[in-house]
Amino acid sequence: MTQTHKTQTPVLKTQVAIIGGGPSGMLLSLLLSKEGIDNVVLEQRSRDHVLARIRAGVLEWGSVELLRRAGVGARMDRDGHVHNGTRVAWQGEHTMLIDSKKWTGKSFMAYGQSYVTEDLYAAVSEIETPVLHDVSDVQLHELTGASHVTFVQDGVAQRLDCDFIAGCDGFHGVSRQAIPASVQKNYEKVYPFGWLGVLSETPPLPDLWYVQHERGFALASQRSAMLSRYYVQCPITDRVEDWSDERFWNELIARFPPEIGSAIITGPSIEKSIAPLRSFVTEPMRYGALFLCGDAAHIVPPTGAKGLNLALSDVYYLWRGLTQHYQQGSDTLLDRYSEVALDRVWKTERFSWWMTSLLHVFPEQSSFDHRTQAAELNSILASEHAQAWLAEQYAGFPVEDWG
Repeated sequence: MTQTHKTQTPVLKTQVAIIGGGPSGMLLSLLLSKEGIDNVVLEQRSRDHVLARIRAGVLEWGSVELLRRAGVGARMDRDGHVHNGTRVAWQGEHTMLIDSKKWTGKSFMAYGQSYVTEDLYAAVSEIETPVLHDVSDVQLHELTGASHVTFVQDGVAQRLDCDFIAGCDGFHGVSRQAIPASVQKNYEKVYPFGWLGVLSETPPLPDLWYVQHERGFALASQRSAMLSRYYVQCPITDRVEDWSDERFWNELIARFPPEIGSAIITGPSIEKSIAPLRSFVTEPMRYGALFLCGDAAHIVPPTGAKGLNLALSDVYYLWRGLTQHYQQGSDTLLDRYSEVALDRVWKTERFSWWMTSLLHVFPEQSSFDHRTQAAELNSILASEHAQAWLAEQYAGFPVEDWG
């Protein structure tokens, strides 16, 4: 990053401006820096705030390999928990293993997103790539011309000139909003319920569990040997204050088959929140010098644990395109970025929507609908072809040109 003072406003220069210091922005920064491509990360929140955010914790094997390739896999490999499948329960008695290892040869890793972010911050700090926190009034300019970003830090207005901008600033960020409405098309589905999540310092169940129950969906996940993450479907109108620890644990255990529920170890919650569910895609994912990554371009309901993994595949596509541009002088991959990324996005959106529809209770559902949900699960259990299909979807769609 270079700095000039031709005007009263300090002018910084870089090759790639990255908006957003979450895991996708930091991974892109790290990968670009390792290729010798200058970049600057702008993050609205403080570093402590970013690192404290509780998010997903299941990594597809492609994501595991990409993090290793970036040089941040050591703690993940040491502390993460490798799983060969995920278990599903329904009607209080039936269970099934989504055996991704058997049908696809791929495992996945239970490793919290907060840990991924910590690892990325440590790596980026070590190579001293600029990460500017607590910036405000971020605005993107001249996306089809002399692209630059303006922002305020410590009360000082600044300008960052750049060749490209990576919008990694999430669903509510400024990047997507910078694309003219005339060229943008949005697709959205909002679900009529939320997930109440609890983090507790208790030993998790040995397996990940998805539970379909007439009272609503439930999920058992894990972060480490002494850190568990559990969820129950709840009305979107509920507040966290409505759910005492006792009420949560009682409801969670009631939705599990008795032999599984009895193995859940309860304890005081250390974090509790309600997350709304939505499916969202914006097209295109590129406008001029701006490329959208992750939640800035798409949201999936958390059923299936695809959000972070989808963001990391975006990062991979953008990283390889920018590397080709600077090292080979070709824009072939950058020109295909939106097309290639959206192909994987829509396949993943469809799977996450399908899983959500299959495992949750919707307000408008009839007894007929509940029985057909159970029948669909029973039909998958009875068919190895269906189990293989489900495992392929759950393991994650191929990433073009991976290697």
